[in-house]
Amino acid sequence: MSLGRYYFVPTYEGKFYATSTVSTRIFKAADSGAIPSALKILDSTTRLDILAFEAYGDASLWWIIAAASGIGWSLQLSAGTYIRVPTDLNAVYEIMRE
Repeated sequence: MSLGRYYFVPTYEGKFYATSTVSTRIFKAADSGAIPSALKILDSTTRLDILAFEAYGDASLWWIIAAASGIGWSLQLSAGTYIRVPTDLNAVYEIMRE
């Protein structure tokens, strides 16, 4: 798991969050089932920003999918990669607030 490569800081409700901290929390919560998510297998053309737009209507939330999946800084991954797509953003934001 390579979460340390995130260097930007996401905002939610006007508050800034350290991405390395929330990424670890999101991964652990998704791994334990605390954040509901769908398991997907990527094909050769799937990018995380496109997937985030399809799931959330906002391509900039790709990092949530990356964090939940325990992957590093990459928008396009190898075909066959299993990823978790959180299905409840409110649950993700709740984890961020902790």
